[in-house]
Amino acid sequence: MTPVEPPADARPETPQGSAPAGPDAVAAQPDPAQGARPRRPELLIITGMSGAGRSTAGKALEDLGWYVVDNLPPQMLEPLAELAARAGLSVPRIAVVVDVRGGSFFAELTGTLAALDTRHVSPRVLFLDATDEALVRRFESVRRPHPLQGDDRIVDGIARERALTGDLRSRADVVVDSSSFNVHQLGALVASLFEAEGTDDLRVTVMSFGFKYGTPADAEHIADLRFLPNPHWEPELRPLTGQDAPVSAYVLAAEGARPFLDRYVEALEPVLTGYRRENKRYATIAFGCTGGKHRSVAMAEELGTRLRRAGVGVRVLHRDLGRE
Repeated sequence: MTPVEPPADARPETPQGSAPAGPDAVAAQPDPAQGARPRRPELLIITGMSGAGRSTAGKALEDLGWYVVDNLPPQMLEPLAELAARAGLSVPRIAVVVDVRGGSFFAELTGTLAALDTRHVSPRVLFLDATDEALVRRFESVRRPHPLQGDDRIVDGIARERALTGDLRSRADVVVDSSSFNVHQLGALVASLFEAEGTDDLRVTVMSFGFKYGTPADAEHIADLRFLPNPHWEPELRPLTGQDAPVSAYVLAAEGARPFLDRYVEALEPVLTGYRRENKRYATIAFGCTGGKHRSVAMAEELGTRLRRAGVGVRVLHRDLGRE
């Protein structure tokens, strides 16, 4: 599999993005005709495991017009937040890559994030993760050591980093497991999550996957669709996927398929309402079948359609399609 990226620690990087307006820039004023108050600037913290795709995420956001700063010490986040608040919407979207390359400074990140909640910005955390196997493979492919391995093995460095980042992962607004993604797929996913950043609406990713490739680590909700008949055993359907009309019709016509979707969407209504109330803006719903080719794909597409009709912002992603 193509690695998501060489570990960011393996090469020097410089702050990315176009220079923002100076610190004395005047905050954007509300439109008198609208009478609306300007929204607060967005400050996105990109962090996570070394080799999981932090630099790829930063580049994807830069392409969307975000001002991206790489490898910033956590102590600099508060001054940056104050600068963003003063600049107002002249610098509406700032993304900062913060990770273990900061050494002992990284340990202060959790406390710094708590302090940022009181500033005039909207801080968010994007955590990039991957399985140990995927991370080892990526480090070996570029023949570079893990930043925390010292004289030990790569897996020892990964274990130390997981211990350091565990609390941060649990408080992240969105977690992305990049194990199965290449550079382009990860960039597209990050772009889809944050291209409309600055709105207050919930954005949902509906993902299909194959249980034989493992369950997605970044899903809040997982449903097992192996109770439906498998199109794999129909010779004319086997080479097709759940995105093809004959397979979709076969799956949705199966006993229990539509009642399941009806009740699942009904059960999601109070969940999504609660997410909005609690200001949780990202959620991942995963549908799984054996190989992630037929049943889960067809049902994920249908769920995405139903949620869009209900006014939910949805991206449908098929994690394992094409792996067989």
